[in-house]
Amino acid sequence: MNRKEFLRNSGLAALALATAPSTRLSARSRQEKVRLAVIGTGLRGQSHLSLLLKRDDVSLLAICDIDDGMLDRTRKLIEKSGQKMPKIYTGNPYAWKDLLHNEQLDGVIIATPWEWHKPMIIGALEAGIKYVGTEVVLGITLEDHWDVVRTAEQKNAHVMMLENVCYRRDVMAVLNMVQQGLFGELVHLQGGYQHNLRDVKFSGNCEFGEKAFSEARWRTEHSIHRNGDLYPTHGVGPLAHYININRGNRFVNLCSFSSKARGLHDYVVKKCGPDNPSARVQFKLGDVVTTSINCANGETILLQHDTSLPRPYSLGFRVQGTGGLWMDVAKGIHVAGQSKEDAWDDAKTWLDKYDHPLWKRWSSSAEGAGHGGMDFFVLHAFVESTKRSVPTPMDVYDAAAYSAITPLSEQSIELGNQTVEFPDFTAGQWMYRKPSFGLSDEY
Repeated sequence: MNRKEFLRNSGLAALALATAPSTRLSARSRQEKVRLAVIGTGLRGQSHLSLLLKRDDVSLLAICDIDDGMLDRTRKLIEKSGQKMPKIYTGNPYAWKDLLHNEQLDGVIIATPWEWHKPMIIGALEAGIKYVGTEVVLGITLEDHWDVVRTAEQKNAHVMMLENVCYRRDVMAVLNMVQQGLFGELVHLQGGYQHNLRDVKFSGNCEFGEKAFSEARWRTEHSIHRNGDLYPTHGVGPLAHYININRGNRFVNLCSFSSKARGLHDYVVKKCGPDNPSARVQFKLGDVVTTSINCANGETILLQHDTSLPRPYSLGFRVQGTGGLWMDVAKGIHVAGQSKEDAWDDAKTWLDKYDHPLWKRWSSSAEGAGHGGMDFFVLHAFVESTKRSVPTPMDVYDAAAYSAITPLSEQSIELGNQTVEFPDFTAGQWMYRKPSFGLSDEY
């Protein structure tokens, strides 16, 4: 097959995936419960489970994990809810395969360590499951991302990355402002993951690995062996919606830089002493990784990954156009012609005025949900899409574009900060697809 034929056929497959409902689910009544399973019952999985257990339109058929401690916590969570105990798959690292092939499922939610996401997503799709919700990120290598996209297209299935920050209340209010033209034509955007994770990457006596707790069992290894923007999706997801990435726009190329690595070693020495085994570890991940992205429509994006140094939490959003800007760190908004010249307005006034219709409708339902309520919205969107047999508001192409920043940033740094081309996972369909995220007050 030559390139022209490949692009044509890939484009047709992409268009079919974007527009066609699942044939497996199309006949199911919207009143029937959605049959779901959760793979991964760590702290993140438990957060999803707590929300699913509150819904009367979900039937939780199965859960899977190999950590007995986390399974015990999950059992107590389910017992407390009064819901029926789902079937539990455990005992070996591949018990999830039995779950996928034994259960009759409409959808599955994956909340496992990063390296398991790709095989589990593809395993679910190959088992005939049409809706997969996965925690970030999509895969480790760039080829992982292509494998997921190709399989989703082949199976006419829907893969939604559960990027909750896209549903943060202020983020969605700014989306409302952008869509109404308050900032004019957007020119430059910034975001990132700026979050002191040292207490996450180490537990107890500065331990990581098999003896550690929760994410310290696996996440720290990535800081030892990899150097790049390891967690770009919280920052780039909302920005992508503002400038219609994959829907009239796309990422064209990127260039990444990495600082020296000092923060994790300094943390271990100060907390547990220079003789602690973790103090002898050589960490590859730079303390601050900066990535610049160019877009097809001329916008620039600046992302920063900063998780190893002492700092307050911030995603560092900046949305700037010909008519003004929003900066979340400054807690300010400036709208040309409406704000005082050269002065910030208190962002809250604008954010309240342009509160997104989704939040106006569902804010009471989101009370108590994780991360200020935004966890409710991302899970609600996945369940509603599955229930209605329609495409998810963020699809496999979005997941691939946001998550591929990680391997591309690693490649750029490894090549001496060279600019690298960004793949077009849509095979040209980005030029024809229309924006859809945040245009409804339903999900």
